[in-house]
Amino acid sequence: MADEAFDEQISGIAALDHRISREAYRLVGERRWVSRDEAAERLAVGRSVAAFHLDKLVAAGLLTVRYERVSGRTGPGAGRPAKLYGRSEREFGVSLPPRRYDLAGSLLAGAIARSEAEGGAIGEAVDAVARESGERIGTSAKQSAKGPADVFEVLAAQGYEPQRQIAEIALANCPFHSLAAQQRALVCRMNLAFITGILEGLDETQLIARPAPEAGLCCVRLAPEADS
Repeated sequence: MADEAFDEQISGIAALDHRISREAYRLVGERRWVSRDEAAERLAVGRSVAAFHLDKLVAAGLLTVRYERVSGRTGPGAGRPAKLYGRSEREFGVSLPPRRYDLAGSLLAGAIARSEAEGGAIGEAVDAVARESGERIGTSAKQSAKGPADVFEVLAAQGYEPQRQIAEIALANCPFHSLAAQQRALVCRMNLAFITGILEGLDETQLIARPAPEAGLCCVRLAPEADS
């Protein structure tokens, strides 16, 4: 995970460091939309205290806001719309070391759907879906970079923790570690196709992804094209 994204995830979760903040977040999850007055009543705190914690969760990206009259009246004398708090659609999750089980789930689900639709073998579908996904990520990084896209940065953003070892690049972390322990052949195949796609999206012609299982490292290693 890139440093900026990692910091955002940490900040979002850190916003729940206080008991009232956690209770407010749970309350919003239960009620869907909550006003400051309702939160204060249900949490048994002052309105200003409830507002402080709700607004803190908004600033952290955990909650969102809308304005709506809750009295049921309209027109003159109906009062000002109340500020209502609802759960944000953003997702927060931090794992150390970095894991990308959301990505693995998306790739495998896509492969199953393709296999069922086209009738091909699941392994071939995994190769195709993972490679296409990696290529999109590489292409996006290349297009958004001010100069040549950095392979290290792109791989780090996906949680691989790349390390240069002489002419090669080893990947110190497997973002799919637990899945690889259960289904090593399938996950390593997916890993290889995904990283190959990233290199293709980046138009990286000097390196190639190759299988290189080694204890404590990802099963894929990047090597110079000539050495492969």
